[in-house]
Amino acid sequence: MIRLGVAGLGVIARFYLAAIDRLDGFALAAVCDPRPEARAGHAVPAFPGHRAMLSAGLVDAVVVAAPNDAHAAICRDAVEAGVPVCVEKPLDIDLARGRELVAVAHARGVALFTAFHRRYNDNVLALLAEVDGRPLESLTVRYFERIEEHVATDRWYLDATRSGGGCVADNGPNALDLARLFAGPLQLCEARVGRDAAGTDRRAVLTARGTAPVRVELDWSYSGEVKDVTARLAGGRELRADMLAGHDGFKGSLWHEYEGVLRDFARAAAAGGAWADGGLAALALVDEAYRREST
Repeated sequence: MIRLGVAGLGVIARFYLAAIDRLDGFALAAVCDPRPEARAGHAVPAFPGHRAMLSAGLVDAVVVAAPNDAHAAICRDAVEAGVPVCVEKPLDIDLARGRELVAVAHARGVALFTAFHRRYNDNVLALLAEVDGRPLESLTVRYFERIEEHVATDRWYLDATRSGGGCVADNGPNALDLARLFAGPLQLCEARVGRDAAGTDRRAVLTARGTAPVRVELDWSYSGEVKDVTARLAGGRELRADMLAGHDGFKGSLWHEYEGVLRDFARAAAAGGAWADGGLAALALVDEAYRREST
């Protein structure tokens, strides 16, 4: 039984809490959040900060679902305490700091696991099985949504200093991770980015090359929601996975995806510092996209 602590009780935490409740092998042991209203009503000890939660000795591992700019401090303190970490993507908002976190985790022999929930989507996994290693002619990942409909009260998503950017920083890691799942390690070719009057990137097209050409299309201003992967096989046949299909309700697909996250995290925690994580690879691609962006 892994006693989990959840740091950050915003819009994503509810999917973790539900997965902990449904899965054997996990128990919610503590939560923390600086907001009193977020801490209220939990049946486990609730702390205002992660250091107090770690010091209480109640948890075997920590899920970090706090705002992106808080990831580094929470991850660092947990890893230094020898506690495995499952951190929401992105690993951090700064590439150099992300590299430092990974180095510390390896040195301490502690798992630092980045949660890319879309890689556990049932329709994506079915497409991956259907492709079954056959050569790809191209791969396209689309991630379209109106971001204001998805953040609820977590308005920090719209503050680039806290989130790390706009659609490239937020949706980019999940989309790029899916591309890596199908096409292996990626080399970025071009990043075309559209920004609003406030300077926030609301649309982007990233092209890259892995085992095949990859196109990632991102849109934070889309009316509705589209999340899909299209694999074009050598010879021209197209196969597609709609990540939302078969999952009713707003964010309905996330319930089963976060169960997949926790199952994989259990394996990572057991592997310790030997766990090979993709969090740094996605962060490096996002960093390069911003550095090389064109309009």
